Amino acid sequence: MTADPADIPARKRALRAAAVERRRLAHGAMAEEAARRVRAAFLARLLPPPGTVVSAFWPMGDEIDLRPLLDALHAAGRALALPVVAGRGEPLEFRRWRPGEVLEPGVFGTLHPAAAAPAVRPSLLLVPLLAWDRRGYRLGYGGGYYDRTLARLRADGGGAVTAVGVGYAAQEVEAVPHDGRDERLDVMLTEEGVLEIDGTGS
Repeated sequence: MTADPADIPARKRALRAAAVERRRLAHGAMAEEAARRVRAAFLARLLPPPGTVVSAFWPMGDEIDLRPLLDALHAAGRALALPVVAGRGEPLEFRRWRPGEVLEPGVFGTLHPAAAAPAVRPSLLLVPLLAWDRRGYRLGYGGGYYDRTLARLRADGGGAVTAVGVGYAAQEVEAVPHDGRDERLDVMLTEEGVLEIDGTGS
């Protein structure tokens, strides 16, 4: 039976509370090891061609630390970007960033490149999450920023976009509640490796 769309926000809120605790436990058990494994898996399976702009996220709280991967990507000559919240209800913007450059505080406790940094369009996005399923749906923090951003990038004619969810294997759930506004991931990256999303949930 198809779920009532009106129930989806409530189901997401309930799942979000449980997902926060699962991620906290996973992070406490293996934060440094997970960062190393994610770096190795990405470089082995997902390293994009030179010239690709890769957007990432600066870790907050219990998120997997992508900084070792960002250092490796920079050393390999890939261009890096970090997101900027432009305004409530708006897609994210992206600014060029290099390891060692100073970051400025943003909304929701985020850090982002200075306003003088060049704006760029990423074609590979590393996306944070609270929960994920094998059909490619992710549970975010409730603001819808990445869904709006992916929808815009996928529709702007600027070239293919690959969305790579990044999280712990323990954050996997059987099914993330979703509706027509939820954009799917193309790939899931955890400390256990890379999962290509085919939409079947297998």
